[in-house]
Amino acid sequence: MTVPVPPPAPPAPYGSPPAAAYARLTGAYPGLRCTERAPDEPVPRGGGWVGAAALAAGGAELDAFLAWDAAQVARDHGRPGRPDVVAGFGLHRYVWPAGLLFTVPWFLDRRVPRIPAEQVAFHRTDGVLSIRTDGFACLPDDPAAGLPGARVVPDEEALRAELRAASAAHLTPVVEGFATRMRRGPRALWGMVTDDLVEGLWYLAGLFGEAEERRARAELALLLPGSGTAPYPGGGAFRTLAGPDGSALPTRDRVSCCFFYTVRPEDTCLTCPRTCDADRITRLAAAAAA
Repeated sequence: MTVPVPPPAPPAPYGSPPAAAYARLTGAYPGLRCTERAPDEPVPRGGGWVGAAALAAGGAELDAFLAWDAAQVARDHGRPGRPDVVAGFGLHRYVWPAGLLFTVPWFLDRRVPRIPAEQVAFHRTDGVLSIRTDGFACLPDDPAAGLPGARVVPDEEALRAELRAASAAHLTPVVEGFATRMRRGPRALWGMVTDDLVEGLWYLAGLFGEAEERRARAELALLLPGSGTAPYPGGGAFRTLAGPDGSALPTRDRVSCCFFYTVRPEDTCLTCPRTCDADRITRLAAAAAA
C-alpha cells in the first residue's frame, strides 16, 4: 500500500535550517521526534534522558542504557542475551535514530547539520532526540545559504562528503564507547553504523511513498558506493530480486550481522548476510501481498 506523502512542513524558523525536515520526519514516523534547544538551554538529564556524550564515556550511564536492552531481550525472548550482543542492540538503538538527524535534512532539503555528540540527548522510551546544531552545509542555491552558520559547498558530491563527515564526527565517540562492551573490531562496528544509516533513511523514505523510496535507494548508492568512504566499510549494496510473479523486490546486503540469531536461532533479519535469496523472496513477496 502506498503511504501518502506528508504535506510540506511550515518554513523553518530563522536559524533552524533542519527544522522543516525534522517536522516531516515526525509526520511520517510519529515514534521519533527531534526537538532543537535554544543556545542557552542545557542538555536534558535524568528522567529517562541519556546524553550521547555519556554513552561515549562508557561508564554508568552506558551500563544503565544497556540494562534496558538486556531486560528487553530476556522478557521478549525468554533467554538472556550475550553481553556483547546486547551491546550491539544498544548501539543500533542509538545509531538508527541519530543517523536520521543527518540523513533526513540532506535527503529532503539538501542541508547537512553539524551536531556534536555533546549536544544530543536521547529519551528512548519517549522516542525524542534533543539537539543543538553547530552550523550546517548546503548548496549555493539554497535559500538558507546566507544564514549564520551556513557552510556553502559547490555541488552534490561535496554535500555527500559533508554528510559522511558530519555523521562520522557525531558517531565516532559513541562507537568508541560501545566498543568497550563488544567483541568486534572497527570494521565490524562501522559496518553496523553503515547499515543503520542506510536502512534508517530507506525505511523512512518508504513512509513518504514509493517514489521517495526509490529515490532514497539511488541517493544512498551515491552516498555510500561501497569503497573510498572511510570509516564506512561498505555501501548501500541495493539489488533487486524477482518475485514469484516476476515483480521486482528490492533488497540489500548488510555489511554487518547483529547476531539476533543468537537470541532467536530460527530468525534472521531480512537483509542479513545469513538470509538466503529464497527466504528473502518468500518474505518480501508475502509483505507485498499484505
